[in-house]
Amino acid sequence: MIYEHNIIGIASGAAVGAVMSISLLPHFFSIYTTPFMAFLGAVFATFLVYTIAQTGGRIAVDTLLLTGIAVSLFLSAVLSFMMYRVSHDLAGIFFWLMGGFWLANWAQVKIAILPIFVCFFLIYMFAKDLNAMLLGEESAQTLGINVEAAKKILLILSAFITAATVSFVGTIGFVGLIIPHITRILVGPDHRILFPASALVGGIFLVWTDALARVLGEMPVGIITAFFGAPFFIYLLKKRKGGHY
Repeated sequence: MIYEHNIIGIASGAAVGAVMSISLLPHFFSIYTTPFMAFLGAVFATFLVYTIAQTGGRIAVDTLLLTGIAVSLFLSAVLSFMMYRVSHDLAGIFFWLMGGFWLANWAQVKIAILPIFVCFFLIYMFAKDLNAMLLGEESAQTLGINVEAAKKILLILSAFITAATVSFVGTIGFVGLIIPHITRILVGPDHRILFPASALVGGIFLVWTDALARVLGEMPVGIITAFFGAPFFIYLLKKRKGGHY
């Protein structure tokens, strides 16, 4: 149950919202216009994926991922069209899309910290359910867990917590993909430990990549994480193909 925001469309939705803000609604909400629109775009994309993927009140993980990829590609096309039509502020759009912390400040932290911690706590309450779901959905249901309800709630909470962060720092990809897998190797599969440990390791990883990006000349962090994430994603695919994962 690990979803990368680039895969299920959250990042593309946030990007469309941000570009709409930068190109059409400059300073409507002062400095918070772009984060606000990015948040709305991310939430909209998530609920769009959820609505399309739902069949008979159930959501299969494979269907969710395929739907997310399709919606992400469509929103990327919308984003490309908007950027083609806008000749001004292209530099600001490109920097936001690549992700970075150079514009982050404590005022933004104060805004984002409450929804992040609330969603974090609510997701952590499902740690035992996630542990049971590792045995398979049917086995989890025999233990009295409403698997479909848990997946829906977790998807919504993960969408909100991701949207709250992406809206301020842009689309920094692959962190949600590689960090949980690396952390699982370090601490094991128990979500009661894995979930907070992944948050800690992810934070440390972003601090390191941000420091490296600044050493390389204020390079966007998203570029650095992509260099780490893409090879690791290929590695996971190779392991899965070989039946070792």
